[in-house]
Amino acid sequence: MNLKGRDYIETQDFSADEIDFLLSKATELKAAFHRGEHRIELPHQTVYLLFFDKSTRTRNAFEAGATQLGAHAHFLEPSSLQISHGETAKDTGIILGQMGHGIAIRHDLIPEVGNRYLREVAEHAEVPVINMQCDIDHPTQTLADLMTIREHFGGDVRGKKIAVSWAYAPSYAKPLSVPQGLITLMTRMGLNVTLAHPPGFDLMKRPMEFAQANAKEAGVNFEVVDNMDDAFADADIVYPKSWGAYDLMLQKRDATSSKQIDAIEQDCLKLNANHKEWICDEKLMKRAKSDAIYMHCLPADRGSEVTDAVIDGPQSIVFQEAENRLHTAKAIMACTMRERPFK
Repeated sequence: MNLKGRDYIETQDFSADEIDFLLSKATELKAAFHRGEHRIELPHQTVYLLFFDKSTRTRNAFEAGATQLGAHAHFLEPSSLQISHGETAKDTGIILGQMGHGIAIRHDLIPEVGNRYLREVAEHAEVPVINMQCDIDHPTQTLADLMTIREHFGGDVRGKKIAVSWAYAPSYAKPLSVPQGLITLMTRMGLNVTLAHPPGFDLMKRPMEFAQANAKEAGVNFEVVDNMDDAFADADIVYPKSWGAYDLMLQKRDATSSKQIDAIEQDCLKLNANHKEWICDEKLMKRAKSDAIYMHCLPADRGSEVTDAVIDGPQSIVFQEAENRLHTAKAIMACTMRERPFK
């Protein structure tokens, strides 16, 4: 299967067979890494990593992964580029596409903006564009999540139940892209998905429609409930994760002053605080199957989203999940980036 030159913006853009191909590549690269083997698959290539938001796992997965493949990653922030002076996505895509071999972008905090920006860059760049998280999807995270689930359950995960639940966080209004990416990918790959959230924390319409259609096509269940107890009942995998209220995040996007933005952010946190009981603790874990696993994309708000007893406990596989970010990032770059000439 040849994916060279393909953009990786949403998992929905790839067939199930192509997703499986990327995961088989990630498994191969992980095995080589643990054997201490060097896999120089992108010698002397360059990938630009453009971050509109902070990152620990994603940035380091791509920087380390590029190095391990023989490529070089450039870390870029809008504040240090002409983007801060108004340079367009089109011009940025053309220029970086002429100079390197791949462009990876994180643009996740502004709803209805990030995904559109990535696709505009991709339209004008002659190299593949990789989504390191946007407002709609986090396709490098969910690919690692699926890899981790398959590793844990021995490959075949069809019919397993995953509970994707909102959880309380006091830190900030987090993007919707992780739960949206989970419900769209896991339904396609044969898992039964239960989504749980309090009133006011609905996801975007398009990912919900994808999840419903994917579940129907795959012959699995996709349901939405309004409490964690029902979501966790008999679950094989639990994934409690905070995200912001979409309507308030739209207001924040359209705010015209820092004072308005700060006020809306406080409104988001106040709304979150109405649901402090939405925490993953040992009692709630007992609603799931006895051998259920706890997952989180990290960083988790300890004591709010999850108790230490759960995240540090025997059912947690968050650090295996985090390591797999490296191997899926490498697989995506290795499979999509290519040496010149392109024309």
